[in-house]
Amino acid sequence: MQQHLYEPVHEEFRDLCREFLAREAVPHHDRWEADGIVDRDVWRKAGAAGLLGPDVDPEYGGGGQRDFRFNAVLAEEVVAAGCSGLGFGLHNDVVAPYLTDLTTEEQRRRWLPGFCSGDVVTAIAMSEPGAGSDLAGIRTTAVRDGDGWVLNGQKTFITNGEQADLVVVVAKTAPEQGAHGVSLIVVESGTPGFSRGRRLAKVGLKANDTAELFFDDCRVPAGNLLGTENHGFYHLMANLPRERLGIAVAAVAAAERLLAVTLDYARDRQAFGRSIGSFQHNRFLLAELDTEVTIARTFVNHCIAEFNAGRLTVVDAAKAKWWTTELQNRVADRCLQLHGGYGYMLEYPVAKAWLDGRVQTIYGGTTEIMKEIIGRSLDL
Repeated sequence: MQQHLYEPVHEEFRDLCREFLAREAVPHHDRWEADGIVDRDVWRKAGAAGLLGPDVDPEYGGGGQRDFRFNAVLAEEVVAAGCSGLGFGLHNDVVAPYLTDLTTEEQRRRWLPGFCSGDVVTAIAMSEPGAGSDLAGIRTTAVRDGDGWVLNGQKTFITNGEQADLVVVVAKTAPEQGAHGVSLIVVESGTPGFSRGRRLAKVGLKANDTAELFFDDCRVPAGNLLGTENHGFYHLMANLPRERLGIAVAAVAAAERLLAVTLDYARDRQAFGRSIGSFQHNRFLLAELDTEVTIARTFVNHCIAEFNAGRLTVVDAAKAKWWTTELQNRVADRCLQLHGGYGYMLEYPVAKAWLDGRVQTIYGGTTEIMKEIIGRSLDL
C-alpha cells in the first residue's frame, strides 16, 4: 500500500537512520544481547548524528521539528534493523515532552543539551513492585524539606534504568490525595541516596537495560520539580497518548517486518514438492495477516497525523496501542509457526522478534487498561 504520510524530508531522515543503524548498531547488537546492555558510546554517536531530541528547540541542540513523523521514522528503522536494545524511543517519545513542556528555562538549559547530545540518557520511573497501571497505588514519596525534596521508595521495570543519568520519578507529595497528590521529581545520577538494583533478566529485549531503582532519603533540589506540585497525574495523562502512539508505531513496523520475512520464507521453503506458501491454508493465513497489518498501518498513520494536528485523543491512542500490539504478537506467533522448527531457532529473526514483542501488550498500559479506557468512553 502506498503511504501518503511521509514527505521527502522524512525519507531523507530515514536514509540517515538506516545508515547510522547499519554502521553503529547492527554489527554490535549480538554482543549487546550477550552483555545485557548497549555500549554507552552509541548514545553519543546517535546524538552527533541528530537522532536524539528531534523536537527539541535548536538552541538546546535539538532538531527543532515538532513533527512526530520524525520519531516514527526512527522507530520504524530501529525495528527494521532488529536493534531492539536501543532505548531511543523511550528517550525521544516518552521523556522528551516532560523536559520540553514542563520545564523552566533554567531546567531546559541544564538538561536538554545533554539530552540531545547523548551525554544524558533518560528514563521515567512509574512502576513499582506493588503498583503498575494503578498510579494511586504507588508508595514512593517525596517530602519537601527546606530547599529540597527527600525521596523514599522503590521502582522496577525501568527501561534505560541502568544507564540513565536523569530519571523522572513519579512520587506522592500529598499521599492523602491519592492519585491527585502525585508529583514528578527529577533525580540525577550520583545523587546521594539514589541507587540501582540488579539488572532484570527478561524474556526478550535482552540488550535493553531494565533495572530496579531505589531511593533512600534521596535529597534533590527543590528546582528539580517538574511542572506543578501535586499535578503529576495530569501531566502523565497529557503525555500518555504520545507514549502509546510510539508503541503502536513500533508494533506495526514489527508486524510488517515479520510478514515480509515470512513471505520470503513461504516462497522459498519447499514441502511435498511445492512452496509452503502455495498451500491454501497458508496462503489464506498470510492473506489475513497482510490485510490486518495494512488496516493497522492505515489507522496508525491517521493517529500520527492527528497527533501532529493536536487532535489525538486518549481513547484513540488507547485503541491504537492495544490493537496494534495484540496484532504484533499474533503475527509473530503465526509467522513463527509457518517457519516450523526453524522458527524456534534464535538465529532466525522471527524467533527473536517473537520474544522481543511479547512485552508490547504490557508496558505503556496493558491491553486490559486500554480496553477499560475505551469502555469508559462509551458511556454505558
